Amino acid sequence: MAEPADEQPIKQRKNGLYPAVSDELAENMKTGWADTELRGLEPVAQIEHTADRRARLSARFPGERLVIPAGNLKTRSNDTEYSFRASVEYAYLTGDQTEDGVLVMEPGSGGEGHDATLYLLPRSDRENGEFWLNGQGELWVGRRHSLSEAQQLYGVRCADVRTVSDELRGATGPVRVVRGYDASVERALNDKVTVERDTEMQVFLSEMRLIKDDFEIGEMTKACESTVRGFEDVVRSLDKAEATSERYIEGTFFLRARVEGNDIGYGSICAAGPHATTLHWVRNDGAVRSGELLLLDAGVETHTLYTADVTRTLPINGRFTDLQRKIYDAVYEAQEAGIAAVQPGGKYLDFHHAAQHVLATRLVEWGLLEGPVERVLELGLQRRWTLHGTGHMLGLDVHDCATARRESYAEGTLEPGMCLTVEPGLYFQPDDLTVPEEYRGIGVRIEDDILVTEDGNRNLSSGLPRSSSDVESWMARLRS
Repeated sequence: MAEPADEQPIKQRKNGLYPAVSDELAENMKTGWADTELRGLEPVAQIEHTADRRARLSARFPGERLVIPAGNLKTRSNDTEYSFRASVEYAYLTGDQTEDGVLVMEPGSGGEGHDATLYLLPRSDRENGEFWLNGQGELWVGRRHSLSEAQQLYGVRCADVRTVSDELRGATGPVRVVRGYDASVERALNDKVTVERDTEMQVFLSEMRLIKDDFEIGEMTKACESTVRGFEDVVRSLDKAEATSERYIEGTFFLRARVEGNDIGYGSICAAGPHATTLHWVRNDGAVRSGELLLLDAGVETHTLYTADVTRTLPINGRFTDLQRKIYDAVYEAQEAGIAAVQPGGKYLDFHHAAQHVLATRLVEWGLLEGPVERVLELGLQRRWTLHGTGHMLGLDVHDCATARRESYAEGTLEPGMCLTVEPGLYFQPDDLTVPEEYRGIGVRIEDDILVTEDGNRNLSSGLPRSSSDVESWMARLRS
Protein backbone atom coordinates (compact mmCIF):
# COMPACT_ATOMS: atom_id res chain seq x y z
CA MET A 1 0.00 0.00 0.00
CA ALA A 2 1.50 3.31 -1.08
CA GLU A 3 2.18 6.03 1.46
CA PRO A 4 0.83 9.54 0.75
CA ALA A 5 3.41 12.27 0.42
CA ASP A 6 1.76 14.18 3.25
CA GLU A 7 2.95 11.53 5.66
CA GLN A 8 6.38 13.16 5.29
CA PRO A 9 7.29 16.27 7.33
CA ILE A 10 5.42 19.29 5.94
CA LYS A 11 6.97 22.74 5.54
CA GLN A 12 5.54 26.06 4.43
CA ARG A 13 6.56 27.14 0.92
CA LYS A 14 5.89 30.31 -1.03
CA ASN A 15 3.30 28.54 -3.19
CA GLY A 16 1.29 27.05 -0.35
CA LEU A 17 1.46 24.29 2.22
CA TYR A 18 3.43 21.38 0.73
CA PRO A 19 5.48 18.42 1.78
CA ALA A 20 9.11 18.83 0.92
CA VAL A 21 8.89 18.83 -2.89
CA SER A 22 10.68 21.02 -5.37
CA ASP A 23 9.09 24.20 -6.71
CA GLU A 24 9.46 22.79 -10.17
CA LEU A 25 7.50 19.63 -9.38
CA ALA A 26 4.82 21.60 -7.54
CA GLU A 27 4.35 23.92 -10.52
CA ASN A 28 4.37 20.99 -12.93
CA MET A 29 1.57 19.24 -11.04
CA LYS A 30 -0.69 22.29 -11.37
CA THR A 31 -0.94 22.21 -15.12
CA GLY A 32 -1.73 19.91 -18.01
CA TRP A 33 -4.96 18.44 -16.68
CA ALA A 34 -8.05 18.03 -18.88
CA ASP A 35 -11.45 19.39 -17.89
CA THR A 36 -13.37 16.35 -16.58
CA GLU A 37 -16.56 18.11 -15.48
CA LEU A 38 -19.53 15.80 -16.04
CA ARG A 39 -22.62 17.37 -17.60
CA GLY A 40 -26.15 16.13 -18.11
CA LEU A 41 -26.02 13.67 -15.22
CA GLU A 42 -29.12 11.64 -14.45
CA PRO A 43 -30.49 12.40 -10.97
CA VAL A 44 -30.43 9.63 -8.38
CA ALA A 45 -33.38 7.27 -8.71
CA GLN A 46 -34.95 8.30 -5.40
CA ILE A 47 -34.80 12.06 -6.02
CA GLU A 48 -38.58 12.57 -5.89
CA HIS A 49 -38.79 10.55 -2.68
CA THR A 50 -35.97 12.44 -0.95
CA ALA A 51 -37.67 15.74 -1.84
CA ASP A 52 -40.94 14.47 -0.35
CA ARG A 53 -39.16 13.30 2.80
CA ARG A 54 -37.54 16.70 3.27
CA ALA A 55 -40.94 18.35 2.80
CA ARG A 56 -42.43 16.19 5.55
CA LEU A 57 -39.54 17.03 7.86
CA SER A 58 -39.96 20.71 7.02
CA ALA A 59 -43.66 20.61 7.85
CA ARG A 60 -42.95 19.01 11.23
CA PHE A 61 -40.41 21.65 12.33
CA PRO A 62 -41.43 24.96 10.71
CA GLY A 63 -39.23 27.98 11.28
CA GLU A 64 -36.29 25.96 12.61
CA ARG A 65 -32.87 25.30 11.10
CA LEU A 66 -32.37 21.53 10.72
CA VAL A 67 -28.91 20.03 10.41
CA ILE A 68 -28.34 16.42 9.30
CA PRO A 69 -24.71 15.28 8.87
CA ALA A 70 -23.49 12.23 6.96
CA GLY A 71 -20.62 11.53 9.34
CA ASN A 72 -16.88 11.22 8.92
CA LEU A 73 -14.36 8.52 8.14
CA LYS A 74 -13.41 6.40 11.14
CA THR A 75 -9.87 5.19 11.70
CA ARG A 76 -9.35 1.45 11.62
CA SER A 77 -5.68 1.58 12.52
CA ASN A 78 -3.04 4.28 12.20
CA ASP A 79 -3.62 5.80 8.72
CA THR A 80 -6.24 3.39 7.38
CA GLU A 81 -9.97 3.92 7.64
CA TYR A 82 -13.06 1.76 7.69
CA SER A 83 -15.23 1.85 4.60
CA PHE A 84 -17.57 4.78 4.98
CA ARG A 85 -21.32 4.43 5.37
CA ALA A 86 -23.42 7.57 5.60
CA SER A 87 -25.84 8.08 8.47
CA VAL A 88 -29.26 6.66 7.66
CA GLU A 89 -30.93 10.02 8.31
CA TYR A 90 -28.67 11.77 5.82
CA ALA A 91 -28.93 9.08 3.14
CA TYR A 92 -32.71 8.93 3.60
CA LEU A 93 -33.11 12.68 3.05
CA THR A 94 -30.56 13.20 0.26
CA GLY A 95 -29.62 9.99 -1.57
CA ASP A 96 -25.95 10.97 -1.11
CA GLN A 97 -23.47 8.63 0.58
CA THR A 98 -20.23 10.62 0.75
CA GLU A 99 -18.33 11.32 3.94
CA ASP A 100 -18.35 14.74 5.62
CA GLY A 101 -21.56 15.85 3.89
CA VAL A 102 -24.05 17.98 5.83
CA LEU A 103 -27.64 18.73 4.88
CA VAL A 104 -28.82 22.07 6.24
CA MET A 105 -32.47 23.06 5.94
CA GLU A 106 -32.92 26.76 6.66
CA PRO A 107 -36.34 28.31 7.26
CA GLY A 108 -37.64 29.92 4.09
CA SER A 109 -38.35 33.60 3.78
CA GLY A 110 -41.54 34.56 5.54
CA GLY A 111 -41.38 31.35 7.56
CA GLU A 112 -42.66 29.25 4.67
CA GLY A 113 -41.00 25.85 4.29
CA HIS A 114 -37.26 25.35 4.19
CA ASP A 115 -34.43 26.00 1.74
CA ALA A 116 -32.13 22.98 1.62
CA THR A 117 -28.39 23.16 1.04
CA LEU A 118 -26.16 20.13 0.72
CA TYR A 119 -22.67 20.92 1.98
CA LEU A 120 -20.10 18.66 0.34
CA LEU A 121 -16.37 18.50 -0.23
CA PRO A 122 -15.75 19.83 -3.77
CA ARG A 123 -13.25 18.50 -6.30
CA SER A 124 -9.65 18.35 -5.10
CA ASP A 125 -7.83 21.64 -5.56
CA ARG A 126 -5.17 21.38 -8.28
CA GLU A 127 -3.73 24.77 -7.38
CA ASN A 128 -2.61 24.01 -3.81
CA GLY A 129 -1.59 20.40 -4.49
CA GLU A 130 -4.21 18.80 -2.25
CA PHE A 131 -5.25 16.40 -5.00
CA TRP A 132 -1.92 14.56 -4.93
CA LEU A 133 -0.28 15.51 -1.63
CA ASN A 134 -3.14 14.77 0.76
CA GLY A 135 -3.99 11.18 1.64
CA GLN A 136 -7.67 11.92 0.93
CA GLY A 137 -6.89 13.74 -2.32
CA GLU A 138 -8.39 12.49 -5.56
CA LEU A 139 -5.24 10.81 -6.85
CA TRP A 140 -5.26 8.69 -3.68
CA VAL A 141 -8.91 7.82 -3.11
CA GLY A 142 -10.66 8.67 -6.37
CA ARG A 143 -12.52 11.47 -8.07
CA ARG A 144 -15.23 13.34 -6.20
CA HIS A 145 -18.22 14.97 -7.81
CA SER A 146 -18.00 18.70 -8.28
CA LEU A 147 -20.61 20.79 -6.53
CA SER A 148 -22.45 21.42 -9.80
CA GLU A 149 -22.44 17.68 -10.55
CA ALA A 150 -23.80 16.94 -7.08
CA GLN A 151 -26.57 19.48 -7.60
CA GLN A 152 -27.63 17.62 -10.75
CA LEU A 153 -27.59 14.30 -8.91
CA TYR A 154 -29.49 15.25 -5.76
CA GLY A 155 -31.66 18.18 -6.84
CA VAL A 156 -30.44 20.35 -3.97
CA ARG A 157 -28.28 23.46 -3.91
CA CYS A 158 -24.72 22.41 -3.06
CA ALA A 159 -21.98 24.37 -1.28
CA ASP A 160 -18.47 23.78 0.07
CA VAL A 161 -18.65 21.86 3.34
CA ARG A 162 -15.50 23.60 4.57
CA THR A 163 -17.64 26.68 5.21
CA VAL A 164 -20.45 24.95 7.08
CA SER A 165 -19.06 25.18 10.63
CA ASP A 166 -18.57 28.95 10.39
CA GLU A 167 -22.04 29.39 8.95
CA LEU A 168 -23.61 27.28 11.68
CA ARG A 169 -21.77 29.17 14.42
CA GLY A 170 -23.40 32.33 13.09
CA ALA A 171 -26.87 30.79 12.91
CA THR A 172 -29.72 32.49 14.73
CA GLY A 173 -33.08 31.18 15.78
CA PRO A 174 -34.00 27.63 16.82
CA VAL A 175 -31.72 24.84 15.56
CA ARG A 176 -31.84 21.04 15.71
CA VAL A 177 -29.09 18.60 14.76
CA VAL A 178 -28.89 14.83 14.34
CA ARG A 179 -26.24 13.90 16.89
CA GLY A 180 -23.55 11.28 16.96
CA TYR A 181 -22.09 11.59 13.46
CA ASP A 182 -20.02 14.76 13.13
CA ALA A 183 -18.29 16.25 16.16
CA SER A 184 -17.24 19.43 14.34
CA VAL A 185 -20.84 20.20 13.40
CA GLU A 186 -21.98 19.59 16.97
CA ARG A 187 -19.24 21.84 18.35
CA ALA A 188 -20.34 24.62 16.01
CA LEU A 189 -23.89 24.32 17.34
CA ASN A 190 -23.01 23.60 20.96
CA ASP A 191 -24.65 26.68 22.45
CA LYS A 192 -27.69 26.58 20.12
CA VAL A 193 -29.12 23.06 20.59
CA THR A 194 -30.42 20.81 23.36
CA VAL A 195 -30.42 17.04 23.67
CA GLU A 196 -34.18 17.00 24.20
CA ARG A 197 -34.98 18.94 21.02
CA ASP A 198 -32.44 17.06 18.93
CA THR A 199 -33.80 13.73 20.13
CA GLU A 200 -37.29 14.83 19.12
CA MET A 201 -36.12 15.32 15.53
CA GLN A 202 -34.26 12.01 15.47
CA VAL A 203 -37.34 10.19 16.76
CA PHE A 204 -39.46 11.81 14.05
CA LEU A 205 -37.00 10.74 11.34
CA SER A 206 -37.00 7.21 12.72
CA GLU A 207 -40.79 7.05 12.68
CA MET A 208 -40.89 8.43 9.13
CA ARG A 209 -39.07 5.28 8.05
CA LEU A 210 -41.63 2.92 9.59
CA ILE A 211 -43.64 2.95 6.35
CA LYS A 212 -41.63 2.35 3.20
CA ASP A 213 -42.40 4.12 -0.06
CA ASP A 214 -42.41 2.42 -3.45
CA PHE A 215 -38.72 3.08 -4.03
CA GLU A 216 -37.77 1.54 -0.69
CA ILE A 217 -39.92 -1.53 -1.25
CA GLY A 218 -38.24 -2.04 -4.61
CA GLU A 219 -34.80 -1.79 -3.04
CA MET A 220 -35.66 -4.21 -0.26
CA THR A 221 -37.03 -6.64 -2.82
CA LYS A 222 -33.71 -6.42 -4.70
CA ALA A 223 -31.80 -6.97 -1.46
CA CYS A 224 -33.80 -10.12 -0.74
CA GLU A 225 -33.37 -11.47 -4.26
CA SER A 226 -29.59 -11.03 -4.06
CA THR A 227 -29.60 -12.61 -0.62
CA VAL A 228 -31.37 -15.68 -2.01
CA ARG A 229 -28.59 -16.05 -4.57
CA GLY A 230 -26.01 -15.63 -1.82
CA PHE A 231 -27.55 -18.50 0.16
CA GLU A 232 -27.53 -20.64 -2.96
CA ASP A 233 -23.82 -19.86 -3.39
CA VAL A 234 -23.18 -21.05 0.15
CA VAL A 235 -25.02 -24.34 -0.31
CA ARG A 236 -23.01 -25.07 -3.44
CA SER A 237 -19.76 -24.44 -1.56
CA LEU A 238 -20.43 -26.38 1.65
CA ASP A 239 -17.92 -29.09 0.75
CA LYS A 240 -15.20 -26.43 0.57
CA ALA A 241 -16.37 -24.98 3.89
CA GLU A 242 -16.06 -28.42 5.49
CA ALA A 243 -12.47 -28.51 4.30
CA THR A 244 -11.73 -25.08 5.77
CA SER A 245 -14.04 -23.30 8.26
CA GLU A 246 -17.04 -21.02 8.70
CA ARG A 247 -14.95 -18.29 7.11
CA TYR A 248 -15.39 -19.92 3.72
CA ILE A 249 -19.14 -19.47 4.14
CA GLU A 250 -18.67 -15.87 5.22
CA GLY A 251 -16.46 -15.11 2.24
CA THR A 252 -18.78 -16.85 -0.21
CA PHE A 253 -21.77 -14.78 0.83
CA PHE A 254 -19.70 -11.59 0.97
CA LEU A 255 -18.69 -12.06 -2.67
CA ARG A 256 -22.35 -12.02 -3.74
CA ALA A 257 -23.03 -8.94 -1.60
CA ARG A 258 -20.17 -7.01 -3.15
CA VAL A 259 -20.91 -8.09 -6.71
CA GLU A 260 -24.62 -7.27 -6.62
CA GLY A 261 -24.83 -4.66 -3.88
CA ASN A 262 -22.86 -2.24 -1.75
CA ASP A 263 -21.89 -4.63 1.03
CA ILE A 264 -23.35 -6.98 3.59
CA GLY A 265 -26.00 -5.24 5.67
CA TYR A 266 -24.46 -6.49 8.96
CA GLY A 267 -21.85 -8.97 10.08
CA SER A 268 -22.82 -12.35 8.64
CA ILE A 269 -23.59 -15.05 11.20
CA CYS A 270 -22.13 -18.29 9.81
CA ALA A 271 -22.70 -20.51 12.82
CA ALA A 272 -22.02 -24.22 12.40
CA GLY A 273 -22.67 -26.89 15.02
CA PRO A 274 -22.93 -25.57 18.60
CA HIS A 275 -22.06 -22.04 17.45
CA ALA A 276 -25.67 -21.86 16.21
CA THR A 277 -26.74 -21.45 19.84
CA THR A 278 -24.86 -18.11 20.05
CA LEU A 279 -27.30 -15.53 18.74
CA HIS A 280 -24.78 -13.21 17.10
CA TRP A 281 -21.89 -15.53 16.29
CA VAL A 282 -19.79 -13.40 13.92
CA ARG A 283 -16.32 -14.77 14.69
CA ASN A 284 -16.97 -17.35 11.98
CA ASP A 285 -13.80 -19.29 12.72
CA GLY A 286 -15.22 -22.68 13.66
CA ALA A 287 -15.32 -26.05 11.98
CA VAL A 288 -18.07 -27.05 9.53
CA ARG A 289 -18.91 -30.71 10.11
CA SER A 290 -21.16 -33.16 8.30
CA GLY A 291 -24.09 -34.24 10.45
CA GLU A 292 -24.39 -30.87 12.19
CA LEU A 293 -26.47 -27.80 11.36
CA LEU A 294 -25.40 -24.49 9.84
CA LEU A 295 -27.30 -21.39 10.98
CA LEU A 296 -26.68 -18.75 8.32
CA ASP A 297 -28.03 -15.26 9.11
CA ALA A 298 -26.98 -12.84 6.38
CA GLY A 299 -28.26 -10.06 4.15
CA VAL A 300 -27.14 -8.18 1.06
CA GLU A 301 -27.19 -4.38 1.29
CA THR A 302 -28.13 -2.65 -1.98
CA HIS A 303 -26.18 0.22 -3.53
CA THR A 304 -28.73 2.56 -1.92
CA LEU A 305 -28.07 1.00 1.53
CA TYR A 306 -31.28 -1.01 2.05
CA THR A 307 -30.60 -4.42 3.57
CA ALA A 308 -32.18 -7.84 3.68
CA ASP A 309 -32.00 -9.92 6.87
CA VAL A 310 -32.60 -13.63 6.27
CA THR A 311 -31.79 -16.77 8.26
CA ARG A 312 -31.87 -20.40 7.26
CA THR A 313 -30.73 -23.37 9.32
CA LEU A 314 -29.34 -26.04 7.02
CA PRO A 315 -28.17 -29.63 7.53
CA ILE A 316 -24.55 -29.50 6.41
CA ASN A 317 -24.73 -32.92 4.75
CA GLY A 318 -28.14 -32.14 3.23
CA ARG A 319 -30.29 -34.30 5.53
CA PHE A 320 -31.77 -33.55 8.94
CA THR A 321 -31.48 -36.13 11.69
CA ASP A 322 -34.75 -37.05 13.38
CA LEU A 323 -34.07 -34.79 16.36
CA GLN A 324 -32.85 -31.92 14.19
CA ARG A 325 -35.99 -32.21 12.09
CA LYS A 326 -38.23 -32.23 15.17
CA ILE A 327 -36.68 -29.03 16.48
CA TYR A 328 -36.57 -27.42 13.03
CA ASP A 329 -40.22 -28.26 12.31
CA ALA A 330 -41.25 -26.66 15.61
CA VAL A 331 -39.49 -23.44 14.65
CA TYR A 332 -41.00 -23.58 11.16
CA GLU A 333 -44.47 -24.02 12.65
CA ALA A 334 -43.84 -21.04 14.93
CA GLN A 335 -42.70 -18.93 11.98
CA GLU A 336 -45.78 -19.90 9.98
CA ALA A 337 -47.96 -18.72 12.86
CA GLY A 338 -45.95 -15.52 13.17
CA ILE A 339 -46.14 -14.67 9.47
CA ALA A 340 -49.89 -15.33 9.43
CA ALA A 341 -50.27 -12.77 12.22
CA VAL A 342 -48.63 -9.99 10.18
CA GLN A 343 -51.74 -8.17 8.98
CA PRO A 344 -52.64 -4.49 8.46
CA GLY A 345 -54.52 -3.22 11.48
CA GLY A 346 -53.06 -5.87 13.75
CA LYS A 347 -50.84 -5.13 16.70
CA TYR A 348 -47.13 -5.17 15.99
CA LEU A 349 -46.47 -7.78 18.69
CA ASP A 350 -49.15 -10.20 17.45
CA PHE A 351 -46.61 -12.12 15.39
CA HIS A 352 -44.29 -12.47 18.37
CA HIS A 353 -47.03 -13.82 20.63
CA ALA A 354 -48.23 -16.26 17.96
CA ALA A 355 -44.75 -17.68 17.43
CA GLN A 356 -43.97 -17.89 21.14
CA HIS A 357 -47.20 -19.78 21.79
CA VAL A 358 -46.21 -22.49 19.32
CA LEU A 359 -42.72 -22.84 20.75
CA ALA A 360 -43.99 -22.96 24.34
CA THR A 361 -46.48 -25.65 23.34
CA ARG A 362 -43.76 -27.82 21.82
CA LEU A 363 -41.44 -27.36 24.80
CA VAL A 364 -44.22 -28.56 27.10
CA GLU A 365 -44.98 -31.51 24.81
CA TRP A 366 -41.32 -32.53 24.83
CA GLY A 367 -41.28 -32.51 28.61
CA LEU A 368 -38.79 -29.66 28.88
CA LEU A 369 -41.29 -27.39 30.62
CA GLU A 370 -44.17 -28.12 32.94
CA GLY A 371 -47.49 -26.85 31.59
CA PRO A 372 -50.02 -25.59 31.14
CA VAL A 373 -48.79 -23.51 28.20
CA GLU A 374 -50.52 -20.34 29.40
CA ARG A 375 -48.59 -20.55 32.67
CA VAL A 376 -45.33 -20.96 30.75
CA LEU A 377 -46.07 -17.89 28.64
CA GLU A 378 -47.19 -15.80 31.60
CA LEU A 379 -43.90 -16.49 33.39
CA GLY A 380 -41.82 -16.36 30.21
CA LEU A 381 -40.27 -19.74 30.97
CA GLN A 382 -39.86 -20.60 27.28
CA ARG A 383 -37.36 -17.78 26.94
CA ARG A 384 -34.58 -19.99 28.32
CA TRP A 385 -34.54 -21.54 24.84
CA THR A 386 -36.23 -18.91 22.63
CA LEU A 387 -34.11 -16.04 24.00
CA HIS A 388 -34.93 -13.16 21.64
CA GLY A 389 -37.85 -11.25 20.22
CA THR A 390 -39.44 -12.70 17.11
CA GLY A 391 -38.57 -9.84 14.77
CA HIS A 392 -37.86 -6.18 14.12
CA MET A 393 -38.34 -3.44 11.55
CA LEU A 394 -36.03 -3.52 8.54
CA GLY A 395 -34.78 -0.95 6.02
CA LEU A 396 -31.74 1.32 5.87
CA ASP A 397 -30.68 -0.28 9.15
CA VAL A 398 -30.93 -3.97 9.84
CA HIS A 399 -32.72 -2.98 13.06
CA ASP A 400 -34.46 -0.03 11.48
CA CYS A 401 -36.44 2.75 13.16
CA ALA A 402 -34.64 2.02 16.43
CA THR A 403 -35.35 5.40 18.04
CA ALA A 404 -39.07 5.38 17.27
CA ARG A 405 -41.33 5.74 20.29
CA ARG A 406 -42.57 2.51 21.79
CA GLU A 407 -46.19 3.48 21.16
CA SER A 408 -45.38 3.90 17.45
CA TYR A 409 -43.35 0.72 17.13
CA ALA A 410 -43.49 -2.17 19.61
CA GLU A 411 -46.90 -1.15 20.93
CA GLY A 412 -48.11 0.20 17.60
CA THR A 413 -50.34 -1.05 14.81
CA LEU A 414 -49.13 -2.57 11.57
CA GLU A 415 -49.77 -0.54 8.42
CA PRO A 416 -49.24 -1.26 4.72
CA GLY A 417 -45.65 -0.43 3.74
CA MET A 418 -44.08 -1.60 6.98
CA CYS A 419 -41.36 -4.21 6.54
CA LEU A 420 -40.28 -6.47 9.36
CA THR A 421 -38.56 -9.75 10.04
CA VAL A 422 -40.24 -12.83 11.50
CA GLU A 423 -37.52 -14.98 13.05
CA PRO A 424 -38.40 -17.42 15.83
CA GLY A 425 -35.70 -19.74 17.12
CA LEU A 426 -34.84 -22.49 19.59
CA TYR A 427 -31.38 -22.68 21.11
CA PHE A 428 -30.15 -25.48 23.35
CA GLN A 429 -26.80 -24.47 24.78
CA PRO A 430 -24.00 -27.05 24.84
CA ASP A 431 -23.76 -26.77 28.64
CA ASP A 432 -27.49 -26.77 29.41
CA LEU A 433 -28.02 -29.61 31.87
CA THR A 434 -31.80 -29.07 31.96
CA VAL A 435 -32.29 -30.70 28.56
CA PRO A 436 -31.42 -34.22 27.34
CA GLU A 437 -27.85 -34.52 26.13
CA GLU A 438 -28.86 -35.06 22.51
CA TYR A 439 -30.50 -31.60 22.42
CA ARG A 440 -27.38 -29.78 23.57
CA GLY A 441 -25.57 -27.75 20.92
CA ILE A 442 -28.54 -27.56 18.53
CA GLY A 443 -29.67 -24.10 17.46
CA VAL A 444 -32.36 -23.35 14.87
CA ARG A 445 -33.63 -20.02 13.55
CA ILE A 446 -35.72 -19.31 10.44
CA GLU A 447 -36.08 -15.68 9.38
CA ASP A 448 -37.85 -13.94 6.51
CA ASP A 449 -38.50 -10.34 5.51
CA ILE A 450 -42.22 -9.61 5.48
CA LEU A 451 -43.90 -6.60 3.86
CA VAL A 452 -47.27 -5.55 5.21
CA THR A 453 -49.69 -5.10 2.29
CA GLU A 454 -53.22 -3.73 1.98
CA ASP A 455 -54.72 -7.21 2.22
CA GLY A 456 -52.18 -9.14 4.28
CA ASN A 457 -48.46 -9.58 3.75
CA ARG A 458 -45.82 -10.56 1.22
CA ASN A 459 -42.71 -12.57 1.97
CA LEU A 460 -39.88 -10.73 0.17
CA SER A 461 -37.46 -13.61 0.79
CA SER A 462 -39.79 -16.38 -0.33
CA GLY A 463 -37.25 -17.45 -2.94
CA LEU A 464 -35.64 -19.55 -0.22
CA PRO A 465 -37.41 -22.75 0.93
CA ARG A 466 -38.50 -22.98 4.56
CA SER A 467 -40.01 -26.38 5.38
CA SER A 468 -37.56 -29.14 6.30
CA SER A 469 -38.49 -31.29 3.30
CA ASP A 470 -38.22 -28.35 0.89
CA VAL A 471 -34.84 -27.39 2.35
CA GLU A 472 -33.52 -30.91 1.77
CA SER A 473 -34.82 -31.01 -1.81
CA TRP A 474 -33.40 -27.57 -2.55
CA MET A 475 -29.97 -28.48 -1.18
CA ALA A 476 -29.92 -31.74 -3.13
CA ARG A 477 -30.79 -29.90 -6.35
CA LEU A 478 -28.07 -27.27 -5.85
CA ARG A 479 -25.41 -29.84 -5.01
CA SER A 480 -26.20 -32.34 -7.73
